[in-house]
Amino acid sequence: MDGDKWTLSETSPTVPFMNRESDLYPPIKALLERQGYTVKGEVGAADLVAVRDDAPPVIVELKLRFSLSLFHQAVARLAITDQVYLAVPKPTGRTARRATKDNLALCRRLGLGLIFVRDGKRAEVLCDPGPYAPRKSKTRANRLLKEFDRLDGDPNAGGATRFGIVTGYRQEALRCAAHLAEHGPSKGSDVARAVQVSAATRIMADNHYGWFERVRTGIYRLTDQGADGLKHWAYSWGEDGID
Repeated sequence: MDGDKWTLSETSPTVPFMNRESDLYPPIKALLERQGYTVKGEVGAADLVAVRDDAPPVIVELKLRFSLSLFHQAVARLAITDQVYLAVPKPTGRTARRATKDNLALCRRLGLGLIFVRDGKRAEVLCDPGPYAPRKSKTRANRLLKEFDRLDGDPNAGGATRFGIVTGYRQEALRCAAHLAEHGPSKGSDVARAVQVSAATRIMADNHYGWFERVRTGIYRLTDQGADGLKHWAYSWGEDGID
């Protein structure tokens, strides 16, 4: 603890590579002892307990990987002290970065600390326990509301995931495709005006779904894939979808 601010932001000495949960114990014990704590393992239901003077006890739950039960155990320890940490080996592999980000965010939301044991050599604190106070993103909120307003009806209720989620963009592409199916090759500006989709030319030019083909500058036609798309997404049309 630094003044009134709780922190364990140090690293411990190296230890041999761990292959059991108990191998996580030495580097974390060393980390805490360097900060003046007396550390004991397997105290009551806790994997590790550290005490220093009159400060609240520190509890660390040790596991070889993240799991729901690990979070359950740590949350249960919050009934004893606010200073509760999860400790796991540093994840590796293709999904390690994403998993770390998600689990770190969950720890912060739950008010838990997180410790990684890196390479079986040292304990590293990623976050300390504390109240969760996320910053709201106006950009994300505006993006969500913009998509809400852009989406016609409620096409994703009931079975909408058969071919994917219906988005406002897909609905606009369907409008363009329907116009080409009825009128044949058309100028982008004419399609935009007829179906009331201002971005019609860009949507057909980007051809995100493979539904459109440029015949010549500014003129587009419907592909066979586009005709199939109109059939596949027929359930998104009508009262709860595109009018």
